[in-house]
Amino acid sequence: MAAPSPTSPPTPPSAPPQPSSPPRPAWDPRQPVVRPFPWLRPTIRIRLTLLYGGMFLMAGVLLLTIIYLLAADAMRQGSELPFSLVEGKVRVATNCPDLANLGGKDEFMQGVRTCTDHQRALALDSLLRRSLLALLGLAVIAFAFGYAMAGRVLSPLGKITRTARRVAATDLTRRIELGGPDDELKELSDTFDEMLDRLERAFTAQQRFVANASHELRTPLAINRTLLEVHLSDPGASPELQQLGKTLLATNERSEQLVEGLLLLARSDNEIVDRKPVDLAEVADRALDQARTEAQTKGVELRGTRRPAVVQGNGVLLERIALNLVQNAVRYNVPDGWVEVTTETQQGQAVLVVENTGPVVPAYELDNIFEPFRRLRTERTGSDKGVGLGLSIVRSVARAHGGRITAVPREGGGLVMRVVLPT
Repeated sequence: MAAPSPTSPPTPPSAPPQPSSPPRPAWDPRQPVVRPFPWLRPTIRIRLTLLYGGMFLMAGVLLLTIIYLLAADAMRQGSELPFSLVEGKVRVATNCPDLANLGGKDEFMQGVRTCTDHQRALALDSLLRRSLLALLGLAVIAFAFGYAMAGRVLSPLGKITRTARRVAATDLTRRIELGGPDDELKELSDTFDEMLDRLERAFTAQQRFVANASHELRTPLAINRTLLEVHLSDPGASPELQQLGKTLLATNERSEQLVEGLLLLARSDNEIVDRKPVDLAEVADRALDQARTEAQTKGVELRGTRRPAVVQGNGVLLERIALNLVQNAVRYNVPDGWVEVTTETQQGQAVLVVENTGPVVPAYELDNIFEPFRRLRTERTGSDKGVGLGLSIVRSVARAHGGRITAVPREGGGLVMRVVLPT
């Protein structure tokens, strides 16, 4: 009987082909760019050196020429004799009238020397005064010309600064796009533009992720809410099942609020482009109307005087500012407390102030209340008063409108929330 041949091991399935990695860029931004003939590059240092060196040379040549002409004129005035001979007789010059009264030869020669020295001293004084005036005039011209040329050479820095300020207002679409010679300022602007490109891509990807995730969460939450409502409407359901359904429905509603808050937070991080006139007084009135039922249930009085304060912005987002502040002031209040909402215009700015009674708030804890999912004395959200995004949304919307929000503890308990927006 023949021995059975050994069975060969089964061949493992071939692994799917891995996608080829994208080619690495040939230029590493972390390494300095090596250019041929670097000494011929028109750097800003070379340009400033040539500019101020040329100005110094031109000013020196001009000053030397002026001094030469003044010295020639001074020598001409100082070399004039105080007398002249006319037909064998001595005629005294008008600048030395005392020579006419000198009779002796020695006295006459001494007077001539004295008068000549005096004329030379006058000529030197005149040369010094004119040279100082010429130097002063050239200094004024040099400073003015240098200031103008320095402003022309450094004008790209102003463009970079203006672009950086616009970017600071969350407008990441701005670019410098500096032209001109390939110097240090051009290299700086190109690097800044590349940084803005990366920041814009990262910021857009983050917002897109939040928006997509929130949209994807909406569908199952809506399905859960529908199923729970159907089961709760069943009259044959037991009391335990009814209680469980109500608890799950409240949890589902909280999750929906969280998703809506994330969507609004991602939307409000952008600068408002489409702006329309919005009256903060009208916005505050709408917010108070929406929170009035909850305030009456908790026994909180709503009051305040609202004067017209028109701003340029998005009405829906501005209404969200007022509504979130009023709801927080009502929910974090004390029995028989009050909430005061005022609007006015101060120094060309629209101001919305929401002041409320409540528990004492330490000043060192105020920085936490504007962070997402943070509350006073707690690290994460854990109560039924909200999802922890209200004040984060308020701050984000205020910044998108070019404004700011500040919180100050109120004496006796509570907070004073102040929103300032440009008109």
